[in-house]
Amino acid sequence: MSVVGASWQRMSLTGRILAIAVPILVAVAVLGLLGVVLAGPIVAAFLGDNVPLVRFAAAVGGILVLTIPTAFIVIYMELKVIARMNLRIGPDRVGPFGTAMSVVHGLKFVGKEDFTPTGVDVQVFTMAPVVVFLATVMTMVVIPFAPGLFGLDLNIGVLYLFAISGLTVVGLLMGGWASFNKYSLLGGLRAAAQMVSYEIPLTLSVVGVVLLAGTMSLNQIVLGQSGSFVDWYIWKQPLAFLIFFIAGTAEANRSPFDFSEADQEIVAGFATEYSGMRFGFFFFAEYVNVFVMSALIVTFFVGGWTAPIAWPWPVDLSAVDPLGLGVGLLLLIAIGPVVGTIVCAVPFWLASRFSTLQALVLGFVVFNVLAILAVMGWAFISFDWVVGLAWFFAKTYAFIFVFVWMRGSFPRVRIDQLMGLAWKWLLPAALLNIFVTASAVLILNR
Repeated sequence: MSVVGASWQRMSLTGRILAIAVPILVAVAVLGLLGVVLAGPIVAAFLGDNVPLVRFAAAVGGILVLTIPTAFIVIYMELKVIARMNLRIGPDRVGPFGTAMSVVHGLKFVGKEDFTPTGVDVQVFTMAPVVVFLATVMTMVVIPFAPGLFGLDLNIGVLYLFAISGLTVVGLLMGGWASFNKYSLLGGLRAAAQMVSYEIPLTLSVVGVVLLAGTMSLNQIVLGQSGSFVDWYIWKQPLAFLIFFIAGTAEANRSPFDFSEADQEIVAGFATEYSGMRFGFFFFAEYVNVFVMSALIVTFFVGGWTAPIAWPWPVDLSAVDPLGLGVGLLLLIAIGPVVGTIVCAVPFWLASRFSTLQALVLGFVVFNVLAILAVMGWAFISFDWVVGLAWFFAKTYAFIFVFVWMRGSFPRVRIDQLMGLAWKWLLPAALLNIFVTASAVLILNR
């Protein structure tokens, strides 16, 4: 046996993996560096000449990619928060603190058989979850996530928003009708009645905000709330906020208004006959819709990406701007991790409790954590859009927590109570809010 073969036999599994992975990673890094140096100017010139096309592709790709982790995070929050409310631990086996459990659920949907029952309208049955998912995703195009970070700043953004979100009910009706099942049909009809009823107070509640902002652009509505938390529209439109929150809960099909899939009454409603990834599309859309509804509440009433207070002191990081290093930045990216890993591994190696390989692995982990924290801190201070994105997601997930909290707290109301709330209480209250807001704007403008 050769020396190389004997060395390979004596290596542990971790050593064999590193022996294979390290040369591959080094080769990929070198080839990537050469590709950037050689093809970088050509790619930069093409991107500079086609900015609108690049922006459109980036917006669409970013929104579609955002939906996957968003759904996983909301699912994990439901599992963990409701478990804690019931004095249970919740998922704690797959991944750190059970964080990968949502990924397992997603893979489970992919792995299950996508069965089409006999007697269904196959084309409509197949397209229904796609329509529901795309209608939910398309509403995210006009949501401003941060300064300059939005898909499209339409001057009729509010109108577009409610027009596209109303298409969700079409997909639910398609799924309920095409399934050839009485429970599915009943779930689709319930969804249609519920969304038609609550779409009216939901839309009317935003009219007061539009009157105050003087525009239907969501980006301009957020800019109208800039300053501090006292400028947010939630203080000027408290009744509209309450109406929007209640109607949004019904629009998102969340408890206590989840009648279209009430499992105690109609099995799973419109989704009864679905399985596999088509079933997953329905519930991916539902969880993304929770994010969208929370994001809209933040945009219309809680200041969007704006901070509750102004940054207390100016910070100038121009002296440590890594973007000014030019080619040196590429060398830092290539060499920095190696040097940083060795430096961070030294304390573990000196502790004499770890082998050299274990110390290097721990040093690699510590270096990456410190590097990520340093880059995030530098970006948070240096770029307004990073600050805005952080505040936007913090507020949005706070409202998502409230939606999850409600699911674990409130029982489902009766269907007649649901419809009566919309037509007898929310609709008159929304009209009253419009009248009072319009009168106040007219008087104050004089």
